[in-house]
Amino acid sequence: MTEEAGQDTGRPKLAVWKFASCDGCQLTLLDCEDELLGIADQLRISYFLEASSGPGPGPYDLSLVEGSVTTGQDVERIRYIREVSRRLVTIGACATAGGVQALRNYADVAEFRSVVYARPDYIQTLATSTPISAHVPVDFELRGCPIDRGQLIEVITAYLAGRTPDVPAHSVCFECKRRGTVCVTVAHGTPCLGPVTHAGCGALCPAYGRGCYGCFGPSGSTNFPAFVPLLRRDGMDTLDVVRVLRTFNTAAPEFDAASRKEQHG
Repeated sequence: MTEEAGQDTGRPKLAVWKFASCDGCQLTLLDCEDELLGIADQLRISYFLEASSGPGPGPYDLSLVEGSVTTGQDVERIRYIREVSRRLVTIGACATAGGVQALRNYADVAEFRSVVYARPDYIQTLATSTPISAHVPVDFELRGCPIDRGQLIEVITAYLAGRTPDVPAHSVCFECKRRGTVCVTVAHGTPCLGPVTHAGCGALCPAYGRGCYGCFGPSGSTNFPAFVPLLRRDGMDTLDVVRVLRTFNTAAPEFDAASRKEQHG
């Protein structure tokens, strides 16, 4: 999928960018080898440092952005990326909801720096970890920690075809029913975030008898006033509820509001 230097094939240009993250969502793209072969002749991967040390110039027809904004340099960089991208899609929990690093939003970052680093004065960071959409307009958000490869290919092919990606916003409960998984909450009283979590994982944890951990963030419809009492019924106290909501998508507005309400009453 590389081109001779100086050649311009006229194919749409794809760029992949990294901010504060673990690179897991970019690795998901690299893992789509067979799927990418089917569309390789329709696009050109121009910028993807995870896969190539030879970045190509913009502008780009589609930019995939992984990671959250955690430094002042990040703010300037994402603005530049938005300027050179016709379409910008955020991929993964870090880019769509600040990621697990957004736990800093509830703490004293200066104190963290003083405890973790021998020379905290060398560290330049913002007090918060925020999603890309907090800084620039985003065309589509693809959730997950990490993202689902099938949904990723759907997003890429959709934009190549000039249509809106078909990624349903229903909950994990829908996926449990579709694969015939017995509800772990109803059958065993296991706390599960499936009713308020965005589908995309194939209901992996419930299929193995474990409750959903909310890896894909809030679904398109959440009802926490009705849902939290179910968690309490199944044995969770206030601290447990706060902790289960403050993981991969802690800064997602729905999860954030629910956890703050539980913590402060």
